[in-house]
Amino acid sequence: MGKGGEMRENKHEHQEEEGVMATDFFWSYTDEPHASRRKQILSQYPQIKELFGPDPLAFLKVTVVVLLQLWTATLLHDAGWLKILAIAYCFGSFLNHNLFLAIHELSHNLAFSRPVCNRWLGIFANLPIGVPMSVTFQKYHLEHHRFQGVDGIDMDIPSNVEGHLVTNVVAKSIWVIFQLFFYALRPLFLKPKPPGYWEFINVFVQIALDAAMVYLWGWRSFAYLILSTFVGGGMHPMAGHFISEHYVFKPEQETYSYYGPLNFLTWHVGYHNEHHDFPRIPGSKLYKVKEIAPEYYEGLDCYKSWSQVIYMYIMDRTVGPYSRMKRKVSTATKKSE
Repeated sequence: MGKGGEMRENKHEHQEEEGVMATDFFWSYTDEPHASRRKQILSQYPQIKELFGPDPLAFLKVTVVVLLQLWTATLLHDAGWLKILAIAYCFGSFLNHNLFLAIHELSHNLAFSRPVCNRWLGIFANLPIGVPMSVTFQKYHLEHHRFQGVDGIDMDIPSNVEGHLVTNVVAKSIWVIFQLFFYALRPLFLKPKPPGYWEFINVFVQIALDAAMVYLWGWRSFAYLILSTFVGGGMHPMAGHFISEHYVFKPEQETYSYYGPLNFLTWHVGYHNEHHDFPRIPGSKLYKVKEIAPEYYEGLDCYKSWSQVIYMYIMDRTVGPYSRMKRKVSTATKKSE
């Protein structure tokens, strides 16, 4: 990191010593770390390329979860609201969050070799989530990989408004509960993209499913799906990955992996350093990257509990929405857009 980066890092370290929350992002004056690490690993372990390609079981896994969640919703058509909420948090939230991360997997075309097939499966996986997001998510997520941390391009990074307002335990707790809304609305306000043909298909198919659910089984079944999405993306163990992936708890590291049991329910998205290093490898094989090239990952900070990450984020007075690494738009970045 250059001199300017060191000055910014020292500023944050001084704030951490005083227990004061940062008032600006961590600014990096180097390229994101994954491209260079990918090049180094492939030069040393070229066999990793054999892991590239679709997951042959992705279609089956998505289909089972979609049908199970829709079937559960129909069973709750006349259930009490407390029962619906309890089942949504303890069961449906895990299924819908699993589907959200299936959509993440499909955004990298990791179910089929043909992108159009992945897109259709993403629209199918979207159905129990209740709100159309699959196609739009892919547009912004691929930019997150290509331009990680780049100011004005990577919409995974919180806005200045979030940084200024979310400054204490109460505000951070509310932010965590509603973090799905921030992730969904942030790009629409900061970097809106005109909808395309596939967005309209996504919306049409989703509204058709939602309308059919309400018509055939009533509002409670539909509410179960929406509640499963909402609570599963908020104060929920699986939602800890939103924070654990890139929120900076250690200034010299901007991506963190999680090696815990919830990986089996989340398409192994916890292997996040490995995923950013090799986005063409499906989640089910990412653990092999760490096995083949352990020296590149064992020295990095990692997590074993997403719930602990949420607790750390809320309770640590020095951590907040500004705890993210950003970099300026370079000439090279502009040329690659």
